[in-house]
Amino acid sequence: MDILREMIDLTSQDAAIRHLNFKPYRNSAIRKAIQFTPAPAEPQSTEVVCPWGATLVARQGDYIVSELGAPEDRWPVEKRIFEQTYVELEPGTYLKRQITDLVPLTDLTGDPDQKVRVHTLEGIVTVRAGDFYLARGIEGEIWPYPKDKADSLLRPVTA
Repeated sequence: MDILREMIDLTSQDAAIRHLNFKPYRNSAIRKAIQFTPAPAEPQSTEVVCPWGATLVARQGDYIVSELGAPEDRWPVEKRIFEQTYVELEPGTYLKRQITDLVPLTDLTGDPDQKVRVHTLEGIVTVRAGDFYLARGIEGEIWPYPKDKADSLLRPVTA
């Protein structure tokens, strides 16, 4: 029998986040990024369909980031966050220099099948807890981070 579960809504302000045991990770992926700079007469935002199925919004000045080997895997990053956390290696190619804090979403839900709606800076993303970590950035912003990507691209930071 399938148990109906209520969707969990998660924002960066939720008290539950303060009690999670986030651990620091360093990203090793070199990425491509372009700044979204529409002309004044063009729409000042654009929707970006992410590899995990979410549709997020890039606003004028934000960056659209992609993996080097998978340019179709794109996601938006708010301008001020991108500029504080990425370093340009050569024109259009970047490395995330900032540490990312991660915790398995199952540490919050206790159930890998639980659906969680995460309110990010760029929009709302609904994910299955067992497939994602919860990431926390430099301003306390949160987003779901795919486990398969984390396992291949991130390394724990040791003291």
